[in-house]
Amino acid sequence: MKVVIVSKALTAATYHRKLALIAAAPDIELVAVVPPVWQEPGVGAYPLEVTAGDGYRIRVLPLGHNGHHHTFWWRGLGAVLRAERPDVLHIDEEAFNLATFQCCWWGQRLGARMCFYNWADVARRYPPPFRQFEQYTFRHAKHGMAGNHLAAQLLRDHGWRGPLTVVPQFGVDAQQFVPASSPPPARPFVVGFFGRLMRAKGVLDLLDALERLPSDIHCRLIGQGDLSAEVAERITLPALAGRVTLEPLLPSSQMPAALQSLHAFVLPSRTTPTWKEQFGRVLIEAMACAVPVIGSSSGEIPHVIGDAGSVFPEGDVAALAAAIERLYRDEPQRRALAAAGRQRVLERFTQQQIAATHVTIYREMCVD
Repeated sequence: MKVVIVSKALTAATYHRKLALIAAAPDIELVAVVPPVWQEPGVGAYPLEVTAGDGYRIRVLPLGHNGHHHTFWWRGLGAVLRAERPDVLHIDEEAFNLATFQCCWWGQRLGARMCFYNWADVARRYPPPFRQFEQYTFRHAKHGMAGNHLAAQLLRDHGWRGPLTVVPQFGVDAQQFVPASSPPPARPFVVGFFGRLMRAKGVLDLLDALERLPSDIHCRLIGQGDLSAEVAERITLPALAGRVTLEPLLPSSQMPAALQSLHAFVLPSRTTPTWKEQFGRVLIEAMACAVPVIGSSSGEIPHVIGDAGSVFPEGDVAALAAAIERLYRDEPQRRALAAAGRQRVLERFTQQQIAATHVTIYREMCVD
């Protein structure tokens, strides 16, 4: 069968391991449609990091309205799909997005069997035309995928009655994200946050917690966002001066080394009226590197961490500080959580497991 995956997320090189594993299935010919760059709102450009596939082909198409999650669209998509004639069209977007409607329209016209992928985990009513896009997708798709349990429930609440699988969009390459060959120096004790610098990600809570902690607990921040200027100014103040580094986004290939430099990783996300943490992919990357993780109770984080890390009530700065200090003072606990985190990833979140699930879905879609 020929499978075409249409995905703006595939600009990242680390995500292509899943494609290579899918393409290794003997009955699948795989094509990935990707953009030359994705402009993430409030963060910046994510340029395409890989242009040649390992056992699969890559078709690069520019985007219209780039940087707008729900209203971007693919330039020249129809010509590519007419040329490829997929048996399965995997649309790596929410059912209600314009790009999903565009793909579904072409897929339905060409006789493809289609699946979609939803992350949305906050209940809301979609205004026209997004509700109509969603219902069109529901009428024509053969399978739905959801990145978390809440997203799956919302799909059912919105009327999706077809097959539905909860599966991470991408797993972790456990041969790339590995424990450090030697642990970082004992002091300073370094916690990290890598991601968007925005209020919903809780980065200010992390800085508040750091101010309550011993001065040899430091923090490595990698990322950017609408709080970049505020964070840059704040970390120069006496309470944090010399204890926090702020670095720009790294290419995905450099993430393992960055994670290996940490004693602990923190994801202190805060739920808002329009958003809650949908997964927290960097958590499983840190866990694969045997870095103990601390996460808030927002959204899917407790399901991702399970019993292989620490979960604190979102927004509770005192509880976050206490969780960091416990790891700082208790080396046996750090070692135990590091091992548990790595094992949890190997059991649930590897690229091999995610790819195998996708192959099973594609095969089931082609059974009449």
